[in-house]
Amino acid sequence: MGAVGGLKVDRGVISRLAEVADAAREVERLGYDGCWTAEISHDPFLPLTLAAEHTTTIELGTSIAVAFARNPMNVANIGWDLQDYSQGRLLLGLGTQIKPHIEKRFSMPWSQPARRMREFVFALHAIWDCWRDGAKLGFDGDFYTHRLMTPMFVPELHPYGSPKVVIAAVGELMTEVCGEVADGLIAHAFTTKRYFDEVTIPALQRGMAKSGRSRADFQVMAPVFVVTGVDEAEIEAAAAASRKQIAFYASTPAYRKVLELHGWGDLQSELHRLSLEGQWDAMATMISDEILETFAVVAPLDGLAAALGARCDGIIDRVMVGLPSSASEDTVRAFLDEVRGD
Repeated sequence: MGAVGGLKVDRGVISRLAEVADAAREVERLGYDGCWTAEISHDPFLPLTLAAEHTTTIELGTSIAVAFARNPMNVANIGWDLQDYSQGRLLLGLGTQIKPHIEKRFSMPWSQPARRMREFVFALHAIWDCWRDGAKLGFDGDFYTHRLMTPMFVPELHPYGSPKVVIAAVGELMTEVCGEVADGLIAHAFTTKRYFDEVTIPALQRGMAKSGRSRADFQVMAPVFVVTGVDEAEIEAAAAASRKQIAFYASTPAYRKVLELHGWGDLQSELHRLSLEGQWDAMATMISDEILETFAVVAPLDGLAAALGARCDGIIDRVMVGLPSSASEDTVRAFLDEVRGD
């Protein structure tokens, strides 16, 4: 199940509104294929409005917007408007978050996340079909019901079609749902090449088989940990930062299966214990060179494109990667050209 077409390279943009316009213009000017926002300390959709206004070619995506903090109707509205304003460049990336955040931070219901996400996507399409084709809105699900749509609430038609819906997934059930109903998968950075080969891709194939869909109609997207730099000092600093990130994710029970596949399940238990004690620096020391190189692409800047291409080859269609701020514009452009085979 190989990647389709040339590898696309994306970059995240800061979500603080005052800085979005310049950041998005920079991403487009340097030649990236897309820019993405995240729902962390800022809303993920508002920045994309500014990014759409100040760019013309790059794709614009949320990686991710928390689906269960919202309902299909308001996400459908936001997606419709951003697809229109960006002239068809939206990638609507949705994720579940985890139960404590949904219930305790967003005060929303949580249950059966894979089934709920599957139904959420079906509901989105039912609403968009109603607006686009005039079909009667009559969606009745186990989690969402949408039966009322009067003319006053139907947005103006636009020529760009429904936005592509991409789903964040790590576990097999959610990955199957993604293969069945979505246009793409957003893999977690804490996904190794072996986990892709042995878990993610087979689950995607099972999902695609349910709906008779083709790999040619689907994109696998992934942020990738990168350890690189223009000299040894930068590489060492990047390695230290990546060890901390990897240790943080490895301490999370939801990602234990990735570690278990590599025989490192006990590491998750120890890291989780240390995280509860707040021993973040000690956690990073437990990420050996072998673990670092399993989860991250480690290479000097002039060898990064080849190493990243080898990690993505046959699996990933578009990758989100950050280069060190010391990299010159010429270096960034050359890197992008080499990764994409231009």
